[in-house]
Amino acid sequence: MAVTQKTAENFSIDQGADFSKNFTVTTDGSTAYDISDLTLQAQMRKSYDSSSATATFTATVVTGSSGIYKLVLSNSTTASITSGRYVYDVELILADSTIEKVHHGIVTVHPEATKI
Repeated sequence: MAVTQKTAENFSIDQGADFSKNFTVTTDGSTAYDISDLTLQAQMRKSYDSSSATATFTATVVTGSSGIYKLVLSNSTTASITSGRYVYDVELILADSTIEKVHHGIVTVHPEATKI
């Protein structure tokens, strides 16, 4: 039985810009789940059926006791992503090595006009 609640959350990324977004892991949509000393992994793909990832996020715990973590992509990474719609998910590896999906959704990558 899952100890966390899987939450759908869509967001946008600007091509060529640094991306950083905080998320909160909960047990029921409002009660924070302590993620201190746990590992997160996250990727985005063109579709769930895609055999390779478009990008792998750096996922770091911000405030473990409050369940807050951050996903990050560098500007050089976002510059190499073709504009359009993608899917992503975030997995939390629990202390007993169980893997739970905690966030998922659609990522919209907006094109970059300024290319200096």
